[in-house]
This record gives sequence, C-alpha cells and structure tokens, in this order.
Amino acid sequence: MHEERIPIRWRDMDAYGHVNNAVYLTYLEQARDAWVQGLLGSVSDTWDFVLAHVGIDYRNQLTQQDGEVTVRCGLASFGRSSVRTREEIRKADGTLAAEAESVVVPRDPDTDRSRPLTQKERELLEDELAG
Repeated sequence: MHEERIPIRWRDMDAYGHVNNAVYLTYLEQARDAWVQGLLGSVSDTWDFVLAHVGIDYRNQLTQQDGEVTVRCGLASFGRSSVRTREEIRKADGTLAAEAESVVVPRDPDTDRSRPLTQKERELLEDELAG
C-alpha cells in the first residue's frame, strides 16, 4: 500500500475544534493521486482518470493536537474500465480515523468519456494485486 504522511493544518479545522469531515476526503485524495501516479503514470504520462465513487466511514475525530495523519491507499480490485481502492487514515498513534473505498475510472481526454483499461495497465494492476 502507498503511504503518505500529511500534517493537520489549522485551516483543516472547523468551528467545533476538529478536522472537518470534507477534509478527510482531501487527505484520501492526496494519497490516492500519489498511488495512481506511482503505479500507472502521471497525467502528463498519459494516465488520466476521474473519481467515480468514494464511500467513507468515519471512525474517530481528528484534532489539531493529532499533528499529522498517515493515509494509506492500495488496490482492492479492478474491472474492465475501473479500479477500486481501499484507503485509510490513521492518527500518529495508529488509531483508525477513517476507512474508505474509492472507484477511479480511466478517461479518454479526447472524448472526455471513460475508456477500458489497456493491456499494459491491466498487467501493472495484476502485478500490484500479486504484490
């Protein structure tokens, strides 16, 4: 699984003194984008994708005092034209703050529509699953 350490910023906080629920999605996005680019190549290297679905379960609140989080992202499965990830956010002490599942879809930039995974992409994903 890919892992990112992300500092909790003051701007991430809401009026109740904890990290706003929408910011959790930003943390997940940062790790997911790094994982996708590390495995399949950056947008400039031809891998263009869109987020089609994200489901998140909030397990524990995060506060400024937590300092930073560790966000992990890895491959759960893939289909003809989609990639499903499993993701989690943990506090520095290892406490699970949130777990999520996302679906990303490769996009054809010329048509702005989804496209099937290429054979090379499928091979890279198969290698990752075998990991």
